Amino acid sequence: MRRIVFLGFLILFFSCKEKLIKEPENLIPKDKMAAIYYDLAIVTSAKNTNKQVLVTQGIETMNYIYLKHDIDSLQFVESDVYYASNPLIYKEIYQKAETRLKAEVKELDDAKKEQRKLDSIARVKELTKPIDSLVTN
Repeated sequence: MRRIVFLGFLILFFSCKEKLIKEPENLIPKDKMAAIYYDLAIVTSAKNTNKQVLVTQGIETMNYIYLKHDIDSLQFVESDVYYASNPLIYKEIYQKAETRLKAEVKELDDAKKEQRKLDSIARVKELTKPIDSLVTN
């Protein structure tokens, strides 16, 4: 009896392996999806930081993404649903976008540190300038 139950579970397990969602005809490649998610993160951050700037410039965030990547909303949604149905691929795509975001943050932090260093050097030079007491008007 145990063998029959075990065999039944094996059959059930392997029968569930089939794809839940068919690959769409106009599937966005994984690398391009990672770039789209990267841009979505940037645009969402901008929107959450100062939405008024986007409104005054007339920038609609999703339309910007669609135009930049030459896709349409249906293509994006179908591709997103397809990749979401395969968690391993979805995770890979998100990790690419996350890696790129982290690299960008590090680059910006390094640039800020360098600017602070240059600013402090300029302040020290300003403070150590000799005072010319013989200046005539």
